[in-house]
Amino acid sequence: MGVPPEPDDDLYVRLKAFEGRPAVTGGTGKDPVNGPMIRHWCEAIGDENPAYQGPDAIAPPTMLQAWTMGGLSGHGHGNRRSHGHGRPGRSSAYDALFALLDEAGCTSVVATDCEQEYLRPLRPGDRITFDAVIESVSPRKTTKLGTGYFVTTRMDVRADGELAGTHRFRILKYASAEGRRTPVRAHSHTRPQPHPHPHPRPVINRDNAGFWAGVAERKLLIQRCTHCATLRFPWLPGCNHCGGDGWDTVEATGHGTVFSYVVMHHPPFPAFDPPYAVGLIELAEGVRMVAGVVGVPPEKVRVGMPVRLEFRTVEEDLVLPVFDGRQA
Repeated sequence: MGVPPEPDDDLYVRLKAFEGRPAVTGGTGKDPVNGPMIRHWCEAIGDENPAYQGPDAIAPPTMLQAWTMGGLSGHGHGNRRSHGHGRPGRSSAYDALFALLDEAGCTSVVATDCEQEYLRPLRPGDRITFDAVIESVSPRKTTKLGTGYFVTTRMDVRADGELAGTHRFRILKYASAEGRRTPVRAHSHTRPQPHPHPHPRPVINRDNAGFWAGVAERKLLIQRCTHCATLRFPWLPGCNHCGGDGWDTVEATGHGTVFSYVVMHHPPFPAFDPPYAVGLIELAEGVRMVAGVVGVPPEKVRVGMPVRLEFRTVEEDLVLPVFDGRQA
């Protein structure tokens, strides 16, 4: 069941009518999948996996969107335009949706998250085509940034005509909370907004659901490939060492060291109390994970500092793993 609109949000009703309409039609990748781009990508992120090298190389799955990008020059005439209107590579429906949001005062935009699903490897020589649809528009939301609407598009990426993967991209189109000249014209009167400060929730999907189920039981589970016994974290649908798709889990002992860290001062967020430290923790098992570092002042966190896993109940139904710097 969909979320019903607020009684006074006529704009949401108009925006929701765009769901299911095309955002991009007949998109064509500017270049076929190729070795040099794969090499540059792997060098940039430090990935030396042999699967991405040599005559039988495949592209890293996370490159899925890279092959659809138009760069600074855009896609030009290579993409059809819906009804002959709109910018190259974008449909008239997508432009009309954004025009409505702009007219309502939602002139700011921020990317919030993306999700990808991989159906088959991409190999050098594959020709990329893609289509995108406006999948959903959220009811009006008030965030720290301001008030607006989340817009999600889904892109289906094909290699030589065969569906290779799906990319979902979500943005917030909003009227800035600071210095906003005009309010979001979505209702006839302003109702007071509630100001709860819930903790951000992890994005749980079919690939990582087992990890979060373990956390709920206060266990830190690491995936282990049943083909080559390589441990991996974060959880993935396949082994990045041998490519095997079978796996089981081992429970981490909870011992680790700070491999790297940052101290967050800005932007402020109601659920957090800056400054606070976020660390890249190298577990005793050899894998690394990102988590909060607690128990010591943020300015005392150091690379190489030993830490110990603990689980904190941050809300009644939300448990998160953190690492305590007071533990030797």
